[in-house]
Amino acid sequence: MCLPIKIRAHLRRSHPSSDLIAAIICTILFLSTKQTPVLVPPSDKDRATDRTMSTKRKSSKSTGDGGGTGKEVTTQLENDDGGESSSDDESSDDDSLVLGGEIIRNPDVSDSDDDYSSEEEEADKNTQQSKKKQKTNNGKSKGTKPKKKASNQPETIQVDFVFCDANERFFHGLKTLVHRNSVHSPHSSQLADLVIENNMVGTVLSTDQDDNVFGFASVINLTTNSSSPCIEALKKICLDKCPQQHKVEMETVLSGKTKRPAGFFFQERMVNVTLELTEILHQQLVLDMDHAVKNARDEDEKKSLDFGAFVRLAPCYSGDGGGANSEIYKYFDDEIFATNAEFVYTFDAPKMFEEDEEELKCSVIVMTKTGHRAAMKELKKMVGGN
Repeated sequence: MCLPIKIRAHLRRSHPSSDLIAAIICTILFLSTKQTPVLVPPSDKDRATDRTMSTKRKSSKSTGDGGGTGKEVTTQLENDDGGESSSDDESSDDDSLVLGGEIIRNPDVSDSDDDYSSEEEEADKNTQQSKKKQKTNNGKSKGTKPKKKASNQPETIQVDFVFCDANERFFHGLKTLVHRNSVHSPHSSQLADLVIENNMVGTVLSTDQDDNVFGFASVINLTTNSSSPCIEALKKICLDKCPQQHKVEMETVLSGKTKRPAGFFFQERMVNVTLELTEILHQQLVLDMDHAVKNARDEDEKKSLDFGAFVRLAPCYSGDGGGANSEIYKYFDDEIFATNAEFVYTFDAPKMFEEDEEELKCSVIVMTKTGHRAAMKELKKMVGGN
């Protein structure tokens, strides 16, 4: 049960230390009772001109209904100015400062001073014991060798990379890499399925230990997969963004009426894949295409795998020059493909996230089989040095 303790103090504003005395009284009551005063507006009865301050604390308990014996403590502070008073002391009642407060006791806190002192003693003992232990540990540590700091050098892990055919177990890894290209991201699942189905012409860079995909390269036939929604969407983007001077050529490549079929050239990889692995990835794709043509089951399959043109949608960024050939490609090998292409044009790619500040672009690279093989020789020379 919470017992209210009322505080009444009457001080005249003319007294030079009235505010200070009132603050001291509230502080003493708070420390002695562990209770926080809440100020309430004074009543008309409290507006008196007394020169004394009284503080009453009353607590009661009933023996029959939860209460008991009570006690009352009264403290009076009188004006000790030697009996002298100035003319300002005789001011009207309106100038008097009345402080009224009501304190509600916290039932979880004991009002006994003995409990408070015992808690302080226990806290002091715990502090002294902890200091002694610290000194003891410091003394023991003098004879022990300091621990070596952990090295900030990166840990080297030996990994065996493998180049294998696309498989269902690589679906999530393929989808993740395809989704990083903002042009392909709306169709990442469908494109991952096409890469897996087209396992005769495609290579995946992975390890024997898990199903992680570090990179892949594949060529998807535009004619045999023309009914696929993602292929149709990519063909539409290429035609809509194509400049007028290359419009006729682009329509011919994407029409499927050429002597040799054209294919979308997909290749994605992690940014920290080494140059040597990148060059081997492209070489494996060339070997896959040659092997597929030689080992085709029939003439129709052979024609569908003997690609004569390649269309590559390469992610890039605007260079400092701002000209037609000032693009900075995300993958260095795309620049080699662009230099050996029949024609190249660039359009603004959609942003992956709204907060992206750098403007992403997409470069459409159209190569013939001859240009692709020339780019492969240039890539091998750049990586291998011969």
